[in-house]
Amino acid sequence: LTVGVVTVSDRAASGFYEDESGPEVQRLVQEYAPLGATLGKKWVTPDDQTLIQESITSLVAQGCSLVLTTGGTGLAPRDVTPEATRAVLDKEAPGIMELVRRETAKVEPRAGISRGIAGTRGGCLIINLPGRPKAVRETLGVLLPLLPHAVAEVTGANAARGGGHSC
Repeated sequence: LTVGVVTVSDRAASGFYEDESGPEVQRLVQEYAPLGATLGKKWVTPDDQTLIQESITSLVAQGCSLVLTTGGTGLAPRDVTPEATRAVLDKEAPGIMELVRRETAKVEPRAGISRGIAGTRGGCLIINLPGRPKAVRETLGVLLPLLPHAVAEVTGANAARGGGHSC
């Protein structure tokens, strides 16, 4: 399982400040042993829909089976990560982010205004995370236990083992 990370931030991309969210995503993913993740490339891109799309599709083309974006999911005019992600998806998976918003709202009421989405492109699961390191930790706290099964579903590994949906 190779994981690619895209940090979406005008200020981090311009060097105005150091990206903290992307490295936090990488750290948490690596520390979660059941995922068995190998880190792929990490991109830092400005809040530009075309550049975000290119970053995501490049990571998918490089063989990532999971791409996590961080940043650009709020309501500000330049927050376009969900739109960029939607444009490259084959299928949306709304239940993933519905669960995230429900669970993270228990500790952070502003979680409800996150517009992050999730879905698939080919054999890759793509998920938008918030941009603050604290919010990344809260979101991945919900997602990490689900990711091994979700990625196995997307890549076809469950079907190859005779598994599939457990519902």
